[in-house]
Order: sequence, then C-alpha cells, then structure tokens
Amino acid sequence: MGEHSQDQEHAVEPARPPLTVARAREMTAALREAMDDVRRSVAVLAAWVRDAHAARVWLPLGHSSWDSYCAAEFGISRAQAYRLLDVARTLTAIHGAVAAHADPSRTRDTNLAAAAALDYGLSQRALIAVSSRAEDVAELITRRLATLAHSGLQALDTATVRAVVRQAVRDVRTAPPPPPADPPADPTVAALRAVVDDLAASTHAIGELMLGVAPAYLSDTEAADTLALLCDQIGEPLEHGLAARRYAMSGDRRALHGTVL
Repeated sequence: MGEHSQDQEHAVEPARPPLTVARAREMTAALREAMDDVRRSVAVLAAWVRDAHAARVWLPLGHSSWDSYCAAEFGISRAQAYRLLDVARTLTAIHGAVAAHADPSRTRDTNLAAAAALDYGLSQRALIAVSSRAEDVAELITRRLATLAHSGLQALDTATVRAVVRQAVRDVRTAPPPPPADPPADPTVAALRAVVDDLAASTHAIGELMLGVAPAYLSDTEAADTLALLCDQIGEPLEHGLAARRYAMSGDRRALHGTVL
C-alpha cells in the first residue's frame, strides 16, 4: 500500500501541448477582462456601501450599528465591514474630482464620467491605504486634471484620467506628508526639525515594507503575529514596526508618538 501511494505521489502528469501565440493572447485577454470585471464590481459595491451607510440602513432592520448589520446580513467581520467603507470613501472622493472635469465641452470623451467612474485600475489595497488621505488624493487629481485641461496639450479622455488617478493614488500612498512650508528662524530648531523629517521619511519607507508583509486590512494584533519575525530580522522593535505601518497607512506623524518619535 505504501509503495502504491508513493508511486501515485510522484506520478508525472501527461504533458500538455504547448500554447500557440494566438491562444496565449486569447487567454491573456480573457484574464484581463476578468480582472477588469472584478474592479468594476468593487466600484459598484463601493457605491452601494456608501449610500447604505449614509442612509443608516441598519436602523430600520433592528441592528445597532453598521458592523453588526454587516455581520448579521452578509456574514462578514467588523474589519471587512469598515474596509468596505474605506474603499467607498476613497472612490467617492476620486469620483468627485473626476466629475468636476467631465464637462463634454472640455473633454474629448463625452462618456468620461460614466466610463472612468467604474474602473480606475486600482486595487482594494491601494484604495484602503489612502482612505485616510482621500481628500489629499482628490486635491491632487483636481490640480493635475486642471493643469492638463488648461494646457491644451492633451485631451482629457478616459485613458488620461485613469492614468492621472492612478498616479495620484500612488504618490499619496508612497510619499510622507511634506515638511512645514515656513522653516523656523532658530537654526537649532531648524536642524532638529530636519532630523525629525529625515527620521519620519525613513520610517515611512519601513512602514511601506511592513504593509507589504501585513496588509492594511489586518488589525495591529493580527499584523504583530506576521511582523514579529521580520522586525527581529531587521533589528527593529515590533512596536516601532507597527507604528511605522500605521504611519504609512495614515500619513499622520502622530502615529509615531511614543515609539519612533
């Protein structure tokens, strides 16, 4: 019996005929379409979540809160319920910025708002990561779309808008907040602030590393289990790693108080 099982375990699967270039392209196109469908579904879901939460849909159904409503009606956890709100919050801010530039007289694509509103090519992780800075994302999108519209060098078609949105999300997600515009007059204070800014920037980079291992949807407790080994390997206290992760998610330096700063 043992030998028979071992033979089965090491049995070689029959070789498959190699794909033709045409078939490989066909499969790739199908995969791309499926991924686009998923992103569009996320956007539609986010819109329903936004409207349901704004209407406090849980009250007429006898639930005490949004998370208890989601648990009872859809069987999802509290963390998942609030992740849906994060996605909805970010997409709402993005839609608002895009809609302001969707006037057909200023764009080449008259269906810009309808097309771009459903798919910016953004992952849920990216949308969640910038949810606490959604206003910053919207402001950046607005500024860049206005610059393009006024320059006349490039028409604001759907592809251009999507590219602007993706880049704005990427920029806000990866860059720490800029230092104060007016440096202090005291050179000692200015030097100290520069040190703090450098420390914050390096900590933000560490936080991005932490998010790559423990995504934003994990709680601190869940993330700690995943990050303990990584922090030990890079010689970083776990509390500092968790603080850096919170800073990368929020962009708020107060996340570092009591640990790194």
